Amino acid sequence: MAMYSKVATFKSLATAVRIATRPGGPSMVERAQAVPRLVQAVRSGEYTGTSIGRLLMIAGAAGYLVSPVDLLPEALLGAFGLADDAVVGSWLAAQIVTETEDFLAWERTTGRGSGHGASVPGEVVDDSTSGGSTSPRA
Repeated sequence: MAMYSKVATFKSLATAVRIATRPGGPSMVERAQAVPRLVQAVRSGEYTGTSIGRLLMIAGAAGYLVSPVDLLPEALLGAFGLADDAVVGSWLAAQIVTETEDFLAWERTTGRGSGHGASVPGEVVDDSTSGGSTSPRA
């Protein structure tokens, strides 16, 4: 069972890397900027593509990686101590990429977001029908 879990973790990481590096996809900066919007949209109930529980798991994994407390301490176990960090880090990276990918797609389809690719409602004013000059005004 543990081997299946490790294989599944690395498979999801490989998928996340493929998604994150595809041409024309959102950059890591765009993904990072989307995280606060993702959290807010989930909290408000606007976005139902993930849950608060899942976001808490992601936050917990990030906390585990930066915490000095470790399940398998590197000082005692050497390289084996890094294994838990690698698995958690791989899972975390994969979740951030897939969650932000889905969220950014949702933002594009609903017209929400930071303005990248979003249109602003309005109308074009054509000056040529009113006899106005086409030269720029000072």
